[in-house]
Amino acid sequence: MPLTRLDPIDRLILAELQADGRMTNVELAKRVGISAPPCLRRVRALEEQGFINGYHAQVDARALGFEVQVFAMVGLQSQAESDLRAFEGRCREWPLVRECHMLNGEVDFMLKCVAPDLSTFQSFLTEDLLCAENVGSVKTSLVIRGSKDDPGVPFEVLEERLTKQS
Repeated sequence: MPLTRLDPIDRLILAELQADGRMTNVELAKRVGISAPPCLRRVRALEEQGFINGYHAQVDARALGFEVQVFAMVGLQSQAESDLRAFEGRCREWPLVRECHMLNGEVDFMLKCVAPDLSTFQSFLTEDLLCAENVGSVKTSLVIRGSKDDPGVPFEVLEERLTKQS
C-alpha cells in the first residue's frame, strides 16, 4: 500500500506504537484522538497489511552481558541469486548475527553481530563465518561506543514530505 493511502491517524498510530509498543489500546486511542474500538480496528488492519511486523522489547545488550558488538563486511565469491539466498539462510541460523543486510558496492553483506566477549566472537568468525561456503572476504569493525540507536522510521520526515506535496 502506498504511503499516501495511510491517513494521518494511521501514521500517528504507527508513530505512537513505534515509540511505545506496550501502551494499551485505550491510551493509544487517547493519544491519536479517536475512541478505542476504531483504534483497535486500525491497528489490526495495519498489522494485516504488513505495516506492523511485530512487537518486541528493546533490551540493553551490555547490561545482559553481551559486551562485544561487531560489524562484519562480507564479500562473497559468487553473487548468483541462489548463493545470496544460501548465505542469508546461514545468517538466520547464526545466533550472534542480529542483523544481515545485502548491500551494493564493494561489500555484499553487512552483518551486525553481538557476543558476550571477544573470544566468543573470534570463534564464530574463524569457525563459522570465514569457513562458510562462498565467503571470499570478511572485514570486521569492533564497536567502541554507540551514540544513536533509534528503531523504526522518522515519521516527522514523512509528515514534512507529505505536507510539502499537499
